[in-house]
Amino acid sequence: MSGAVARLVRPAPLSPEKVVFAWRAAVGPAVARVTRARLTGHGSLEVVVDDDRFGDELARSAPVVLSRLQDLLGADAVGRLELQRPAKPAGRRRRTGGRPGTGKPKGEAR
Repeated sequence: MSGAVARLVRPAPLSPEKVVFAWRAAVGPAVARVTRARLTGHGSLEVVVDDDRFGDELARSAPVVLSRLQDLLGADAVGRLELQRPAKPAGRRRRTGGRPGTGKPKGEAR
């Protein structure tokens, strides 16, 4: 992140628009499109992730993203990220053993 951008953005009053701008600058446009960020009253940035593939990446890169946000918003404005990820759909149950389509264990006579 450019120090010049941070020097211009940081002194501006904290607003939802400033938070959205900082979020987009910190994570890039692709991640910003599949997330929604909102600063809570207690210094956490609540991030709703629409696509869990991006949730995995955000979880891994949270320290870097947080550092970028603190550069733009100020260290006291945001202290941590709270990721809200989509519920994983229930997967198909896998049958173990048995012959496919018969419901009988392997090796059992017909």
